Order: sequence, then structure tokens, then C-alpha cells
Amino acid sequence: MPVAIITGASKGLGRALALGLAGKGWDLVLDARGADRLAETVALASAHGTQVTAVAGDVTDAAHRAELVTAARRLGGVDLLVHNASALGAEPLVRLAELPLEGLRRALEVNLVAALGLVQEALPPLRAAGAGAVLVVSSDAAAEAYPTWGGYGASKAGLDQLAAVLAEEEPGLRVWAVDPGDMATDLYAAAVPDDDGPRPEPEAVVPGFLRLLDERPASGRYGAAALLEGRR
Repeated sequence: MPVAIITGASKGLGRALALGLAGKGWDLVLDARGADRLAETVALASAHGTQVTAVAGDVTDAAHRAELVTAARRLGGVDLLVHNASALGAEPLVRLAELPLEGLRRALEVNLVAALGLVQEALPPLRAAGAGAVLVVSSDAAAEAYPTWGGYGASKAGLDQLAAVLAEEEPGLRVWAVDPGDMATDLYAAAVPDDDGPRPEPEAVVPGFLRLLDERPASGRYGAAALLEGRR
């Protein structure tokens, strides 16, 4: 069975991706800071008959990242690394004039620095997989200028650039940055608590992510909506 590491898998898109991959026969190593909610994801994913390992912790901790890769090796290696864990920088979001610098540092550490750290840790088994892939969850805020989304958007723009450079440096891997679009998640609710407009559930975009794994298009940046419609 192929093996995937998914960060931020206790809820939202991370949980939806875990269940989608488990349904396709993937073994999983799942990360989140909240052990209780992570255990719920493990129980749901395990119901598909695949091996699922939970490793609770913070992706900004180098020892935790090493533990994730070690757990994946025990299952057979690393075929896919999904960096989904995210930090907003401020909850709710604020304009740059009010953005706490410590909050910005946290967003950069979680969204960007930890992503590179986990890639570095996982590169040997990813290369050995023969068809290894790295998938980072991007955002429309990485490419567009929206008031109050500056700190989060900057961290995601940096993540997109990291993915693009990694694709050039590691031509044997597929490296995809995917913008999932607006979703009804706790992250969005924390970012803009007064916006209660209807949004799709994370499960609705998972088929677009799975299409990447089925078809393995060239490394690059993709939108989940376009993938769902059969466009790239």
C-alpha cells in the first residue's frame, strides 16, 4: 500500500483528505496538535481497512517531524507528503497595521518553515518511492491582495515559491501547490467570524486532490475547482 503523511489532519480539509486517501487504499500517518480530535480521524480512516498511525504534536518541532517520517517508514516509506497544517497569524484576521509580529512569525513557522523542515526530513524516502509526491495546501490569498489576509497570504505565497523551487530541484518528484478555494472550516471561521455565508464542505474538493494522484500531472500550482471540472 502507498503511504501518505498528512499534517493538520484532525479536522477540516486534513481530515477530509485522510478519509479520501484511506478510501483509495492508502496507509496514513496523521499529524495534529489535538490528540483527541486526531484520534477521531484515525478511527474514521481505519474503518476503510488501511493502517493509520496518529502522531500528535506541533509541526514546528523538529523532533516531531522526524517522528512522523519514522512512523511512515514503519508502514513502508513515504509516497506522498501533504502539508496542510496552517496558522493564521491572528484570530480574527487584522490589517497589517495591527498584525502582531509574533503572530506573523507563527504563521511563517507553521505554514512555511515547518513545511520545508518536513520536506527535508522526508526527502530520502520520497526519492526512494519512485513516484514520490509533495502536496502543499495553498490559498487564493497567496496570489491576490485581500485586506486583513496579508500575513497569512505572505506565508502561503512563500510556500508556493518553495514548492515551485523544490519541483525544479527534485525533478524525480511531483510537487503540487493546490488552492482548495473557500471552504466551511474552523480555520475560515476563526479568520472571519462575522462571515457566515454558505461555503462548500472540505469533502467537496477532495476529488480534485485525488485526481492529481490518479493522473500525476506536471508539478505546479493548481486550483481544486479547476481539477474538479477536469481543467488544469
